Amino acid sequence: MPRILVILAHPDLAQSRVAKAVMVAAQAAAQAPTQAEAADDGVELLDLYARYPDYLIDGPAERQRLAQVRLLVWVHPFHWYAMPPLMKLWLDQVLSFGWAYGPGGDALRGRDLWLVTSTGGPQDSYHPAGYNRYAFDAFLPPYEQTATLVGMRFLPPLVLYGAHRASDAEIADHATEFALRLRQYPHWPELDRLANYPDCAACAVPGDARPVALDV
Repeated sequence: MPRILVILAHPDLAQSRVAKAVMVAAQAAAQAPTQAEAADDGVELLDLYARYPDYLIDGPAERQRLAQVRLLVWVHPFHWYAMPPLMKLWLDQVLSFGWAYGPGGDALRGRDLWLVTSTGGPQDSYHPAGYNRYAFDAFLPPYEQTATLVGMRFLPPLVLYGAHRASDAEIADHATEFALRLRQYPHWPELDRLANYPDCAACAVPGDARPVALDV
């Protein structure tokens, strides 16, 4: 099994049936024995709100955590058409200029990014005739562009719609599918149909895009 990092970001985990089920599935995957001999192989679970309750992200430590990761998984509820605040702060502090993008910033190039999320609204609400007005995919460009900018491949998301009213069986099926995908990666049939890893020359951020630090 390639190295997989699952980052769970839920502001109120104790109240979420979906996030707790997914976390249990990720913990089981992390503890499952593998045939790989390398110590760096397998699944690691990071509960972001438990690790950083003070919101003080340790950027260097998180970049080190990502060093050997082949698949980065973001697990979070879809809040106001985006990620929770601590997940966004993690991006701000960890995917730094010169490391993840910009000159010399190729640390994540050639990796995969997978979004596993849940929505409060049912699937038919993500439709021009629904109250969310757009298909769910219309809210994904920031995720896709983040992946492209750092040279990662954005994999088709796993979405549980209508989480507030989902039955225990539906939530269990969602968690089971998540765990199965972790065990099967990278042997997902749909990956053969995806484009290769992005090589977006137009997305290259020049070195002068950030101001030079001044000695004071």
